[in-house]
Amino acid sequence: MPSLILASASPRRLELLARLGIVPAAVDPAEVDETAGAGELPLPYARRLAAEKATAVAARHPGCVTLAADTVVAAGRRILPKAEDEATARRCLELLSGRRHRVITAVSLIDAEGRARHRESVSIVTFKRLTEAEVDRYLRSGEWHGKAGGYAIQGRAEAYVRFLSGSHSGVVGLPLFETRALLEAGGVMPGEGDLG
Repeated sequence: MPSLILASASPRRLELLARLGIVPAAVDPAEVDETAGAGELPLPYARRLAAEKATAVAARHPGCVTLAADTVVAAGRRILPKAEDEATARRCLELLSGRRHRVITAVSLIDAEGRARHRESVSIVTFKRLTEAEVDRYLRSGEWHGKAGGYAIQGRAEAYVRFLSGSHSGVVGLPLFETRALLEAGGVMPGEGDLG
């Protein structure tokens, strides 16, 4: 089987791949401009970034299979930022409080021959109405740092999720159903018919 390169620095994506029994040969994060284009909608934005990350990293690893993903939190047509400071995280949490939002994770795989394949998961998440004390407590945890939409569902924020429809692993950052299908198509893991 060809070597797999994970184009992400996310420890969560490594942990999720491990659930599929996959350990990448290398982790090589892509450095791409993540600025959304004027009027760019959340789903096309996630697809574009995942594809750009995969393309950038695949060029550095010929003959390998490259896997990349991008997760976007969207409130309506609005793309929420990755929270790099507490004020941004607070704004995100206050916006998401008591309302439904989408978490889109697009996954791109470029196989050893250079063929690109793409999948995505779209999940619906609804938070309870958050009190000011709950927002303050979550901000003190620091889990929000670097997270799309200012929260990590695999941490304390999960206690605020009133409803989730879709892929829990997709909300974390790598939808396992879609990723498994891509890895099988890319020859990195056996298909169901190949298991002995």
